[in-house]
Amino acid sequence: MSKTKLAKILSLLFFVLISTPLFAQEITGTWHGVLKVQGTQLRVVFHISKTPTGFSTTMDSPDQGAKGIATQETSFEQGVLKISAPAMGLEYTGKLNSDQTISGDFKQGGQSFPLPLSRAVIGNEKPVRPQTPSTPYPYYTEDITFENKVANISLAGTLSLPKKEGNYPVVILISGSGPQNRNSDLFGHQPFLVLADFLTKNGIAVLTYDDRGVAKSGGDFSKATTQDFASDVESAFAYLKTRKEINAKKIGLIGHSEGGLIAPMVAAKQKDLAFIVLLAGPGMPTSQLMLLQKEKIERQLGASATEIARGQEIFKGAYQLILAANDNDAALKEKLTTYFKAKGGAEASDQDLSKLINQITSTWMFNFLKINPADFLKNVHCPVLALNGELDLQVPPKENLQAIKLILNNSGNKKLTVKEFPKVNHLFQECETGAIDEYSKIEQTLSPTVLTEILNWLRLQTK
Repeated sequence: MSKTKLAKILSLLFFVLISTPLFAQEITGTWHGVLKVQGTQLRVVFHISKTPTGFSTTMDSPDQGAKGIATQETSFEQGVLKISAPAMGLEYTGKLNSDQTISGDFKQGGQSFPLPLSRAVIGNEKPVRPQTPSTPYPYYTEDITFENKVANISLAGTLSLPKKEGNYPVVILISGSGPQNRNSDLFGHQPFLVLADFLTKNGIAVLTYDDRGVAKSGGDFSKATTQDFASDVESAFAYLKTRKEINAKKIGLIGHSEGGLIAPMVAAKQKDLAFIVLLAGPGMPTSQLMLLQKEKIERQLGASATEIARGQEIFKGAYQLILAANDNDAALKEKLTTYFKAKGGAEASDQDLSKLINQITSTWMFNFLKINPADFLKNVHCPVLALNGELDLQVPPKENLQAIKLILNNSGNKKLTVKEFPKVNHLFQECETGAIDEYSKIEQTLSPTVLTEILNWLRLQTK
């Protein structure tokens, strides 16, 4: 099998946008750049410092609310800066110019993107986002913190109330996979800010918060599992019960994507939750979902039926090895390396295989692949609203909505409402194809039809 074909088969597990740092003839200091990928712009800031043995670098991604991201290796020789973070599969190579700029390329997952750097602060070209609200808001907002006592971390967020005084129903917004801040900044959009604004204007309070290890929240995102994120939601739930402005009998959850998996996890334990809303929430076992997602995205990108089938075969086998492994299986990476090489990966570089295996055996992914939403959905007895977009390639609607229906019907929960929206994608934008590269090009952040559907259902649950 050629390296090109192998790269296609091994691709499309995640869409991770992170970057890397720099050096100087005086290379130390702060460098700024903008990474442009699939229509999305991400500012990157590299902080390079001198060490007794060379250099070290940390990276900020302001548009993702991430600061102080560590890199493992930094070198600066003959005017060439090299920065790498093997654990994340990141590399940066740049040439220091006489005008104190750096011309270089950022590489990840076998792809390369230009990333020029300079000492000057660089701003993004601001995309048109007509739904994003601006201050002053016509309602009360408060920056808050709450404690996850189990994890011993403090989480920071925003509580939005229709008015400062009163007693209101409330929803906690739960983000999807990847490190996200309280507004869920993604592809130039801020969907949680738009949703919180819409609901608060219509009489429903909203709590949003930065994921652990992101922006102002404590903790380490890289070491967290889906179950850890669920414990953060439980802590938010406990916090809201202490607020006099909140009706403790009308606290609910709205989760998007992985957040739509976390919501049932919490509701299965916290029986006094009033309701949950699943926005593209998984209903099928996650190992099956990842295979289906891979197939749908590759098909939309024009991969051949043969390539798709081959990729399904390879990853199904790899996932089976992971599913059979326990948390302390020290030989798992070796088993996967042997497996991939036997399946045609012998031509791939050891570095590429290592990146792939590190990705699918990361703490989060290892645990995520073992989750079956049915284990939690069957124990959810509060009202459930499950929504999907017809053109969602990441959590395909028919398979997942049908699975949710079947699980709740079998468990006796008759309080389920399900709806699939035509011409709507994974982010609940009205779209043409559902392709990931559409997300940033669409001006709309959330479909007004979807917003109205959520609001009308919430009014029924909170009246």
